[in-house]
Amino acid sequence: MANTPDRVRVRLSEISPRAYEHPADRGALVALRSLRGFDEVFKRMSGLFNERALRLMFLSSAVRVGPTQFPHVHDYVRDAAYVLDMDEVPELYIQMNPKPNAMAIGSQRPFIVMTTGLFDLLDDEEQRFVIGHEVGHILSGHAVYRTMLLALIRLATRVAWVPLGYIGLQAIVAALEEWYRKSELSCDRAGVLASQNPEAAKRALMKLAGGSTLVEMNPDAFLEQAREYESGGDARDSFLKLISLMGQTHPFAVVRLAELHRWIEEGSYQRIIGGDYPRRSSDREARVGAEARSAAKSYKESWERSGDPLLGTLRDVAGSAASAGGKIFDNVADRWRNGSARSDQGTSGTNGANGSS
Repeated sequence: MANTPDRVRVRLSEISPRAYEHPADRGALVALRSLRGFDEVFKRMSGLFNERALRLMFLSSAVRVGPTQFPHVHDYVRDAAYVLDMDEVPELYIQMNPKPNAMAIGSQRPFIVMTTGLFDLLDDEEQRFVIGHEVGHILSGHAVYRTMLLALIRLATRVAWVPLGYIGLQAIVAALEEWYRKSELSCDRAGVLASQNPEAAKRALMKLAGGSTLVEMNPDAFLEQAREYESGGDARDSFLKLISLMGQTHPFAVVRLAELHRWIEEGSYQRIIGGDYPRRSSDREARVGAEARSAAKSYKESWERSGDPLLGTLRDVAGSAASAGGKIFDNVADRWRNGSARSDQGTSGTNGANGSS
């Protein structure tokens, strides 16, 4: 299949990641972004887990993409950063590993790693989608929180002998994994926006499930698998689904394809390409409560699409919980912001006094 000409790709100037983030992912991120100073504290904490060592490991054991090494892949990274209007082009390393995988990691200078298993599996346009997906993680700030998630998982294994501490950490890890699964849905959308080739995105997701022999696969049949999975079964199937998600940071491939297909079909993709999307300048105006309610609405709609009997019992709870939770989040965020403002005023007053003396 021929590459999409560069002139056809629309640059999404000043696009806010809120444009493509899944409501459950966006709600969590808006809450964190609204707490002034929290993101910096989080970055400093994640820095304790030695980002420098991570970078040196890949610098010494993988191939760093650039103008003279995998130059076409380097162009894809630059294109994705250009389309999503990022100030810096992230580094990308290709690592010898037969397992198909890609990730964005780090906090101060996030970078991308793609395994040879994934690189060899995909054609050029599918590689563009995957790289755009990872650049979306960086634009959203996911790389920072993913690094912390990986550190917490390692920590949980070390304190497994402390029952209460282990249970508490496992609860945090489970919540982070659920958030991260939703962040993957967000960045599938970012990958489509960066590559502007929805069919290549769908092919890539099918390959992640069934390998490279596309001639033996059919997108419509694959979507039918997703509908069958979502429709549930009896309570035993519901329980098995929940168990199967434990330890998973990525949604299953059929779920990812169905969610991406739904997002494109409802017109969101085309609206963004047409210029109808939130800008970064409006990020400060986003309200945590509204995003929490949007997240709950998204879950409720997902449950209503499903015939799963266990999820059906939760439908009526979502709306009232979201309303109450949204108000709580807004109050907490307002207090945090007001406290930060008073602290800044006190600091500036002290600096002024010191200056005059």
